[in-house]
Amino acid sequence: MPKMKSKSGAKKRFTVTGTGKLKRKHAYKSHILTKKTKKQKRNLTYFAIVDNTNVKAVRDMLQC
Repeated sequence: MPKMKSKSGAKKRFTVTGTGKLKRKHAYKSHILTKKTKKQKRNLTYFAIVDNTNVKAVRDMLQC
């Protein structure tokens, strides 16, 4: 049986940290930035960790 393929969209959006956690980017940072405050845009810049409720689904998509 052939190997399972990872989902291409998930490969581009998630990365695994050294300790095995999953990193993700914040949403709402791509457009319509004029009405958002500096603080809001600054806080959306940094990476976040995927929540425990979604970890299993993301790992299945990444096949890791």
